[in-house]
Amino acid sequence: MFYIPSEGHGLPHNPFNALITPRPIAWVSTQDANGVRNLAPYSFFNGTSYTPPQVMFASTGTKPDQSEGKDSLANIRETGVFCINIVEEAMRDAMNASTTTFEKDVDEFDRAGLEAAQCDTIDCPRLVGAPASMECRMTQIVEQLGENNFIIMGEVTGIHMRDDCIVDGIFDVTTFRPLARLGYRDYSVVDNTFTLARPDD
Repeated sequence: MFYIPSEGHGLPHNPFNALITPRPIAWVSTQDANGVRNLAPYSFFNGTSYTPPQVMFASTGTKPDQSEGKDSLANIRETGVFCINIVEEAMRDAMNASTTTFEKDVDEFDRAGLEAAQCDTIDCPRLVGAPASMECRMTQIVEQLGENNFIIMGEVTGIHMRDDCIVDGIFDVTTFRPLARLGYRDYSVVDNTFTLARPDD
């Protein structure tokens, strides 16, 4: 099968995001200028550099109570900061609950029954109990083609790692089984890892 995206695919559901899998999930915590906390998952997410450490995630779509984009984007525009919390399998139901389109003045930590703590290097909440949380200062917001498609980029200014996830001096993903997004409504967990030495090691 071949299709041109602008002409449609003829399938019951858009296959595009099922092609890019598995995708790590950035559970992004923010707050607005009045301190209302937001927590939302984004699976177009990755790291972009080591030194200084930098990350990106993409926000697509809109909400009726925001003039442009979603709550996370609006909050980052207001405050210039955000925190990316890593999602483990044990948190999948709470993560899924946070996909609900709440009104912008709803505290999503409370709605999902999750505990927040204050970040150390930025004025932003982070998720207590996450395997890792990356405190980020926004460096740029890039507008993409289409309506309400944005890339948010940030420098990581502080990193929290849960103590039980550090084994023999490394951050060991097998201790918490990271949740990954597939296509449609499908997810996976990382529970089978292996090591490959590079030829020039």
